[in-house]
Amino acid sequence: MLVLLPPSETKAPGGDGPALAVDGLFAPELNPVREKLVDALVELSADVPASLAALGLSARQTGEVERNAELRRAPTLPALRRYTGVLYDALDVAAFTKAELARANARLAVGSALFGVLAAGDRIPAYRLSGGSVLPAIGPLGSLWRPALEPALAAVHGLVVDLRSGVYANLAKVPGAVAVRVLTEDARGKRTVVSHHNKSHKGRLARALAVSRSEPGTVEAVRKVAVAAGMRVERAGDLALDVIVSG
Repeated sequence: MLVLLPPSETKAPGGDGPALAVDGLFAPELNPVREKLVDALVELSADVPASLAALGLSARQTGEVERNAELRRAPTLPALRRYTGVLYDALDVAAFTKAELARANARLAVGSALFGVLAAGDRIPAYRLSGGSVLPAIGPLGSLWRPALEPALAAVHGLVVDLRSGVYANLAKVPGAVAVRVLTEDARGKRTVVSHHNKSHKGRLARALAVSRSEPGTVEAVRKVAVAAGMRVERAGDLALDVIVSG
């Protein structure tokens, strides 16, 4: 099983690992695109106003451009420690036991605008690039990533649980992946798609799947693991699950 997580805009600073080694990342067939994007971000960072515009940042976020300038030299962290925010707070990697971390490293991956897809333990520097960004001379990232990333994801063996947000799912589709929605249910039973707490509940689901001693191989097995972790999850189709939360 592979649980495909979204990345986060926010990243933990610093790191305790050596500089980026693209050759050591998951799915090495993606390296030509990775190298092209890293080079483009480093080159673009020399023009701060152009970087801010392309990345959708404000003048107060020039530190993000400085991070991109150091992509080739900056220290690295494993992907699960680099990404931060609501989903990763709920995942709570720091609380994993050694055995749980080993299972998480084998089962979790992260979709990335810069790296395509990363194994949980892949070491990366802090950076700024969103799935919806349009870089000068490259254009929309989907047109660059799709021809390389879709075959790489299609080659993954076993069940894929896709927790990516729409903008990252659009970089590459995963045939046969399990789609997950988070719905809120009010006192009258009316259900609506959750936006505010969506990431938190997907983080809880990812954690349950990561630490489970048994590795789910079917949609129903995924649902049962989530229910055992205290979540309310229902089948919504052959390859779809709904996480239901009280409104």
